[in-house]
Amino acid sequence: MENYIVSARKYRPDTFDTVVGQISITTTLKNAIKNNQLAHAYLFCGPRGVGKTTCARIFAKTINCFKLSGQFEACNECESCLSFNQSRSFNIHELDAASNNSVDDIRNLTDQTRIPPQVGKYSIYIIDEVHMLSASAFNAFLKTLEEPPAHAIFVLATTEKHKIIPTILSRCQIFDFNRIQIEDIVRHLEEIAAKEKVTAEPEGLNIIAQKADGAMRDALSIFDQIVSFSGGVVSYKNVIENLNVLDYDYYFQLTEDFLAGNTSSVLLTFSEILDKGFDGQHFINGLSKHFRDVLVSSDPETLQLLEAGAGIRDKYRDQAKKCTPEFLFTALEIANQCDLNYRLSRNQRLHVELALIQLANLSGEKKKAELKSVPPKEKEKEVSAEKYQTTVDKSTDNLVKDPPPQETPKNIPGRKTSTHLPSASLKDLLKKNGIHKDDEVIEESIVSETESDIPEEFISDFSEDDLIIWWKKYAIMVRENQPRLYSTLVSGEPIVDENKVITFTVTNKLQQEAISDIKADLLSFLRKELNNNSIMLETVISGKEPETKPYHPEEKFSKLADKNPALNVFKNKMGLDFE
Repeated sequence: MENYIVSARKYRPDTFDTVVGQISITTTLKNAIKNNQLAHAYLFCGPRGVGKTTCARIFAKTINCFKLSGQFEACNECESCLSFNQSRSFNIHELDAASNNSVDDIRNLTDQTRIPPQVGKYSIYIIDEVHMLSASAFNAFLKTLEEPPAHAIFVLATTEKHKIIPTILSRCQIFDFNRIQIEDIVRHLEEIAAKEKVTAEPEGLNIIAQKADGAMRDALSIFDQIVSFSGGVVSYKNVIENLNVLDYDYYFQLTEDFLAGNTSSVLLTFSEILDKGFDGQHFINGLSKHFRDVLVSSDPETLQLLEAGAGIRDKYRDQAKKCTPEFLFTALEIANQCDLNYRLSRNQRLHVELALIQLANLSGEKKKAELKSVPPKEKEKEVSAEKYQTTVDKSTDNLVKDPPPQETPKNIPGRKTSTHLPSASLKDLLKKNGIHKDDEVIEESIVSETESDIPEEFISDFSEDDLIIWWKKYAIMVRENQPRLYSTLVSGEPIVDENKVITFTVTNKLQQEAISDIKADLLSFLRKELNNNSIMLETVISGKEPETKPYHPEEKFSKLADKNPALNVFKNKMGLDFE
């Protein structure tokens, strides 16, 4: 029976061209060999499993090769290459700094660097996990690292660059290794599957690549695990079953239920997911990622950010067409907030269920918002100015308007629906009906002719409570840019009489002037929101003098005693006095 070798070792790259996902680093190292510009110390840093030690070994083998190829790769035929491949080379020394991190270990290494190589030109010292060296060992290593013998080259590798002291960093050429892209991992796994005669689905390999998180060694280990589990078939179903990954189809079905407002189906699906042993936070994290993937799939320019196979991409693209950006933004916010508060919740299942109920009701809230903005029927919108009779009271010369009765939508309490009709100038209406007046008189008779979306022919009734609500909403709108005006607007509540004249009381002239400056804008806002163009606004100054604030202890006590006479009794009985 042959000895089994794991894929991470069996298919470990032995030339620069076979290194996956680090093209910039391998190109730089090859050019350094080509131009004979070798540094005396290199630092390879990056996440685990991205090829740091592998590149160090390939570099060490290549610079000692006697017959470099035209692409400056090792020949794998000379004595130096054969000894390296058979792990009997005396020119390449590997040191694990995790277990050899003392000053004595570094001193032994320093003594060893004085011995020239027996075969080849260079002695290469690869120190793995170099950040594990003690502070004293780093200091003992400084002099040798800065001025080693001409035949010695150091290659340091670490996953935690920030733990290395600056004096070491300044003596090395630093190469930062990147996480390997999912596409590169999938491509490499497909090549290995072909060599091993393993049937592999792209969707299954994509899940393995995502689970590896940019580490090729982890991806190969997972690949071997799935092959052993499935007997040589790496399918999407086998991968998610073995790795305990939640199926994509759950998230697609849940999103369809969210859009349909099917709350019961959503809760039953979540219960099924929990019964399969998945953690609630794991589920909500996956749901957030699904919403993100749907969002990036909605735009061809961002589709490249989707890390999924071709078949899954089509499903994301189809679902993105059904989702509005507003739905996805809100869904992402709800899912993210649920994730943040999950650990703090005492009833974690209920916490997730509440988030799911909110998501399932997003479509219902959208429909309500659409109802509020639905205009009347087309035949109700076709209102001509000729239908209105205009008469002039000879004694007062005021315009009297008799509008047709207006229907208020019953399903929208409080706020009136704006009705968009073709605008008509009152001056033109007067002239059309044979009423000729001087322009100045017409201007006086028309209190305010605004460009509001609500035509002047429509005057809806409103309550004082409605007025206060929209008054406060206007105050909130100006709060950020005009905090003093906001304080003035919320210092009291407006009142309205039967003629729709709003009266607002202020305490001083400055507040009155502040209201006057924004009067036109405030009136336009209220007329539009309350659907009434006859609204007027008056500001009056309160005749009551502002109370003076007590500053001295006697004044403060006197003011409190006026409200509670028992304080005087208490003071006299206890014999208290002011200091």
